[in-house]
Amino acid sequence: QVQLAESGGGLVQAGGSLRLSCAASGSIFSVDVMGWYRQAPGKQRELVATITSGGNTNYVDSAKGRFTISGDNAKYSVYLQMNSLKPEDTAVYYCNFGGVKRYWNGIRQDYWGQGTQVTVSS
Repeated sequence: QVQLAESGGGLVQAGGSLRLSCAASGSIFSVDVMGWYRQAPGKQRELVATITSGGNTNYVDSAKGRFTISGDNAKYSVYLQMNSLKPEDTAVYYCNFGGVKRYWNGIRQDYWGQGTQVTVSS
């Protein structure tokens, strides 16, 4: 089984920075895309940023210019550097690995982490 473990969340003042990390454990042959999603209280989970195995990145408009996603394909890890944080960034942040093949001829599956809380105070 593949498990994702996030770390790096916490409480920070507006304007501050946090760096989220997500590492996978278990047998993995390949991953198509790694990403971060977030869910604020009373809201639906939304995409924050993704990075493909080829290094292409995608961000939600509200994160552009403030957040940077990076990945380590060798370690199957993904990171999210968050700068200039705002109170509206407060949410539980989830790591996602999409299109995971555990073996060369395996089926593709998606995996989620348990989430890490990010709270930005005004």
